[in-house]
Amino acid sequence: MRSRVQPNLATAAVIVALTLAGFFRFPGHTFLQSDTQIYLPILEHLRDNSVFGRELLAQDPHVSFTIYDEVALLLRRVTGLDFEGVLLLEQLVFRALGLLGVYWIATSMALRRRMALLVTATFSLGATIVGPAVLTFEYEPVPRGFAVPLVLLAVGLVAHGRDLGAGVAASLAFLYHPPTTLPFWAVYFCLTLVPSRPAVMKRRILGLAPLFCAVVVLFVLSRLQPGVSEPQDFFSRLSPLMERLQRVRAPYNWISGWPATFFAQYVFLLAFTAAAFYRVRRRISEDLRFFAAGMPAAGALAVPVSWSLLEKLGWAVVPQLQPARAALFITVFAVVLGAAAAMHAATRHRWWEAALWMLPVCAVPVSQRVFEVLWPNLTDPVTRMRVLVTLLLAAVSAGAACSIAARRRWAASALAVTLALPFLIVPGWAKVVNYPRLHNAELDAVSAWARTSTPKDALFVFPDAGRDLSPGVFRARALRALYVDWKAGGQANFLKDFGYEWWWRWQKLGAGAFNGADETLYRTLGIDYFVLKASHRLPGRAAVYENAQFAVYSTTGPGTLEPSHTSP
Repeated sequence: MRSRVQPNLATAAVIVALTLAGFFRFPGHTFLQSDTQIYLPILEHLRDNSVFGRELLAQDPHVSFTIYDEVALLLRRVTGLDFEGVLLLEQLVFRALGLLGVYWIATSMALRRRMALLVTATFSLGATIVGPAVLTFEYEPVPRGFAVPLVLLAVGLVAHGRDLGAGVAASLAFLYHPPTTLPFWAVYFCLTLVPSRPAVMKRRILGLAPLFCAVVVLFVLSRLQPGVSEPQDFFSRLSPLMERLQRVRAPYNWISGWPATFFAQYVFLLAFTAAAFYRVRRRISEDLRFFAAGMPAAGALAVPVSWSLLEKLGWAVVPQLQPARAALFITVFAVVLGAAAAMHAATRHRWWEAALWMLPVCAVPVSQRVFEVLWPNLTDPVTRMRVLVTLLLAAVSAGAACSIAARRRWAASALAVTLALPFLIVPGWAKVVNYPRLHNAELDAVSAWARTSTPKDALFVFPDAGRDLSPGVFRARALRALYVDWKAGGQANFLKDFGYEWWWRWQKLGAGAFNGADETLYRTLGIDYFVLKASHRLPGRAAVYENAQFAVYSTTGPGTLEPSHTSP
């Protein structure tokens, strides 16, 4: 029977609060620390083709098969915000929609509103998916980070019999990042084949209509994409050089390189998900049952499929689709179903059972390697604290659920404490640091100098940066092209010619240890400025700009050090 999705202002307020806590506290958010270092130059060049005219990234954008760029450009024109503002705004909205989807999944399993909020709050703490290097809540506002919450929203809508709404949400996710939606659509297609009453069949088939519209829209937009000089290659096989390059630059795609502990963790999470599914199976509608079983199964199947297609057949499309990242849904449903099983145990006033279900669920955000806190090495003080935090969160969550089930007068207070506690103690007591501090005043200062004091078509290089991500921040903040940097090499997953050119440049200037500046080589390569760490300043050579961390030199002359070009 189709259940009703009823709006509730108090529930909406809690979901907004969880979204804000997750955005600003834990798991947090970042900008220009990962893939936005690639997307921002592409967006800036699409907006103004006089910017990044010599930037390899901007010459070969890989956003043809996504509406990520079109939406960002439109929102920038409409709102007047810069790209950082509009992308972070989208990130906030989609995170909230993802939590709403999890809430609807929980309510469809016959949980009270407050218990469903407990499930949602637990999920809002996020998870790092070891192996394929993906997150349940991406820290950066990237296409996959928008698509995953929309898929969760779609599952929540399906769970309540809102197939058309689910189709719209999943199709929007498809427009942002098609590979992320493949497990959802595979399960949904199977669902439509299940014999049901005519009204149900009609509803399910109607849910497919938005997908066909999305496919047409994506095809049309891909034909209109400006600035594409290299078509993406879907059907060739990887050359030995490209395989070597990708193994160095994107090892997460190569399953054979994963340690055995990663596979052990997935086996454990699958077993836990199956046990939780069995525990709550009678409370799940037929539609949700398909997704609760099918999406983790799709995630598990994606790993050997990726290994076979990439490492055995060498199919070039696999690094673009990255199918192993569907393993994300194993952890997603382990958390959601495990927390739901705990809530149902609490309804029977079994505190101990609820706490046991919550242990693995709470271990997920505390450590990306769940075994670290479930089978810990207690000689390490940080591990001991993480074990204590996991035990505390499981006990408090179970207690709050039992108080809600028993309708205690203090149940609302217990719920409030339980919702807030993880955001304080996981990053605090457990010392969970999801991302390093990359930005600093010196990096911002040298970026601002380059943006205002060098020609728009100037080409920079950081020859002593190695695999440091600071050059990518500089490129985006300064709006100046880089000859080569480590982060940009990730595009080798998508563009073959780009990969070869990046690899040549990287071998030329980035791969080895820094042995001193070679200005003659830089001039030969068309580089206008080179940026060195302060410890590598050139003796007897005046910098055109320097501060406590960086020194910038021009390749066209000896340079003069002026007071206005010096930052403390």
